[in-house]
Amino acid sequence: MTDTTPPITVEDDPARSRLVVERDGVTARLDYRREPGRIILVHTEVPAEFEGRGVGSALVRAAVELARAEGLTVVPWCPFARHWLRTHPDVAGTVTMDWKTPPPE
Repeated sequence: MTDTTPPITVEDDPARSRLVVERDGVTARLDYRREPGRIILVHTEVPAEFEGRGVGSALVRAAVELARAEGLTVVPWCPFARHWLRTHPDVAGTVTMDWKTPPPE
């Protein structure tokens, strides 16, 4: 049996400060905020149509890739991204992580 699911393509939308996956009119996103030398992962939103398909993982991986390419520290405020990075130390370990800066209340 062959998998016919198209690969997940993540695009950066810097004007809106988000990484996005769009397919069939449905959009998943990871919102981020840039500060000097840092990228703060603020919120991940994955619609039900994408759940269980690795879309959230692809968004967080793309954020790490972006940080690595630009020499940024990753600050995971988003609970999904934080959990995912903690359970994937092989990915988190490729960039500098700031686990201590708390999100605003």
